Amino acid sequence: MRIADRIGATMPPPVMEARRWLAETALPEGMALLNLSQAAPVAPPPEGLRRAIAEAALSEDGAHLYGPVLGLPMLRERLAAEISALYGGQVAAAEVAITAGCNQAFCATLATLADAGDEVILPVPWYFNHKMWLDMAGVRAVPLATGPGLLPDPEAAAALIGPRTRAIVLVTPNNPGGVEYPPALIAEFAALARAHGIALILDETYRDFLAASDAPHGLFAEPDWAEVLIHLYSFSKAYRLTGHRVGAIAAHPTRLAEVEKFLDTVSICPNQLGQRAALWGMGNLRQWLAGERAEILARRTAVEAGFAALPGWEVLGAGAYFAYVRHPFEMASDALARRLLARAGLLVLPGTMFAPEGDAAAAGALRIAFANADRAGIATLFERLAGFRP
Repeated sequence: MRIADRIGATMPPPVMEARRWLAETALPEGMALLNLSQAAPVAPPPEGLRRAIAEAALSEDGAHLYGPVLGLPMLRERLAAEISALYGGQVAAAEVAITAGCNQAFCATLATLADAGDEVILPVPWYFNHKMWLDMAGVRAVPLATGPGLLPDPEAAAALIGPRTRAIVLVTPNNPGGVEYPPALIAEFAALARAHGIALILDETYRDFLAASDAPHGLFAEPDWAEVLIHLYSFSKAYRLTGHRVGAIAAHPTRLAEVEKFLDTVSICPNQLGQRAALWGMGNLRQWLAGERAEILARRTAVEAGFAALPGWEVLGAGAYFAYVRHPFEMASDALARRLLARAGLLVLPGTMFAPEGDAAAAGALRIAFANADRAGIATLFERLAGFRP
C-alpha cells in the first residue's frame, strides 16, 4: 500500500497512541483508570449553553447550512471587541477569522506562511500537533531549547534564524509545559520577529486560565501589530466545546484572505452550531468561566504541593491544564508511561512525545493533564505515585 512519504514519516497522534496502550494493557486489579493524558474538558458544557445549542438547532435554519468561510460576522465582531478590551488594542472584525478549532487555525496560518523546505522555530518541549503539521507540510521544525522554568531565550532563537525561517511559534500558557510567558518575554520575541521580517505565531488556547489577571501581553496595542503577530485562540477549553471545533485567528486582513482559500478547501466553513455556542458563551458565561478558572488554579496549587512532598520528583512547569515534571527513575519516560499504566493505573504522556528524538531532557519528563482530575483525583494521583515501583 502506497503512503505519502511525509504522512508516513509523521509521528502517530500521541493521544490516540495512549488510547492504544489502554487496549493492550491490563490495569492493576481493583484499580480504576486515572486518565491524565488528554488536555480536554471531560464534562459537557453547562446546561444553559446546551439549551442554547438545542434552540439554535431547532429554530435557526442557517445553523444547518453553509456559512461564511471566515466565520459568522457577529462572532468575529464580538471576538475582535473582546481582544481589543483585554489587550488594550484596536482589533477589527476584518482582522479575525473563525476556524474549526485552534489546530486548524495553526494549519491554515502555516499554509499562508511557509513552503516545503522552509523553517519554523518551535520551543522544546513543543506541542506535538504543531510539529506534526510541519512534518506533513514539509516544513522543517527548528527546535529551540528552553532554559530554567521552560522559558525560551530570544537570543538563542536569534541564533537559529536563517534565510528560510518564516516564523517563531510560542504557546502561552504552554502546552505541554504549563508555564505562562511573561509579557516582557513575549515583547522581546515580537521585536526579534519584526527585526528579521518573520512572523510571531502566538497560540493562547489556554489564556482563560492564566494565573495573572493583567493583560497577557501588550502586542495588540501596537498600531501595526498585524505586520508581525498572528494570534491563535480556542473556545473549546473555555466553554467545553471541544467536540464542536471552534477556534480563531487574529491577523492582517491580507493574510486572512489567503487563509480563506485554505479553509474553503478543507472545511468550507466552521461548525455553525459551535459558532453560535461560542457567541452565547461570550455573552452569558463570564461568571461561570471565572469559576472554572478558579478551580483550575486550585488544582494547579494542589499538584504543585503534591509533587513538593514526593521525593525525587520535580515540577518543571505548571499552569493552565498541565504539569510538566521530571521523574526520578532510570528508565526513559516513554517506557515509564507504559509502566505507570500497568502498575498504577495512571495514563500520562511521556516527554518524548514533545521533543526531537533522542532529547535527554524529554526522556526524564512526563506531562500530566491535571485539569482532567478533581481534587479527589489529584489525591489519588499522589497516592499511586508514592506507592509506585517501576
